[in-house]
Amino acid sequence: MIIWLASYPKSGNTWIRLFIDALLNKKNSNLDLNNIKIRQFPLRYDFTKLNLNPDNINEFVSNCILCQDKINLDNSVKIFKTHNSMWRAGENSFTNDDNTKGVIHIVRDPRNVITSVKNHFSRDDYDDAFQFLTNEKQSLGSRINKKDTDLPTVVSSWSNHYNSWKKMKKNYLLIKYENLINNTFEEFNKIVNYLNENLKIKFDINEINNAIKKCDFNNLKKLENENGFKESAKDKSGNIKKFFYLGPHNNWQSLLDQKIIDKLEHAFKNEMLELGYL
Repeated sequence: MIIWLASYPKSGNTWIRLFIDALLNKKNSNLDLNNIKIRQFPLRYDFTKLNLNPDNINEFVSNCILCQDKINLDNSVKIFKTHNSMWRAGENSFTNDDNTKGVIHIVRDPRNVITSVKNHFSRDDYDDAFQFLTNEKQSLGSRINKKDTDLPTVVSSWSNHYNSWKKMKKNYLLIKYENLINNTFEEFNKIVNYLNENLKIKFDINEINNAIKKCDFNNLKKLENENGFKESAKDKSGNIKKFFYLGPHNNWQSLLDQKIIDKLEHAFKNEMLELGYL
């Protein structure tokens, strides 16, 4: 069964993937950004090995559950990253209880998400990035390059994404990006306790601290500068951009003008109040 690391894009999913990777592969002294053991779902391979076409949106939507059924035939617990919302389309859905062991749901203040979205997805300006966050039909993926990781991803709007995953109550853990920054050990320890319970693996305090240290933002930037990161995006000219961009220095108070702040707070008022962002 699958433990989902579910988040809207640019909300800390990679940080947590690397932390868990460091925990589970504690014998490795260094992180390898380009060999993260926790992979995403879906991959193009998940569909093509069943002679399905993931670029056909109807075939994609109709067969996500089937692909997970096949993956879970080994009866083992695995951890997958996804940026998909927990969408439903008629009788079809992204996942179900039969395939899901639980979800670690990662959220981030949309006033900080917007800056990372603007940079990572090369949006023209903050108004353009705002349209990305509020588009209920927003999707990612390319039918051109055929990369295994590049296929339809239905993210929807920031609010729809959050509300869809919070309904998954089976072994549900909510992690706020801001708490990872402000209360680092305590928040990562919530993830450790979750893994202890669901993977039946125990980690001691030294292993936890070492994993946190390996995933320090400055260390991740250093590793990316030295070896690159295959998940980095390209700008409109085809130049590779840094994936680890601002991190904890992404401060909406100093980066956004009041017009964009007001638009975000109006669009996502209910969710931001619920999460304590307002």
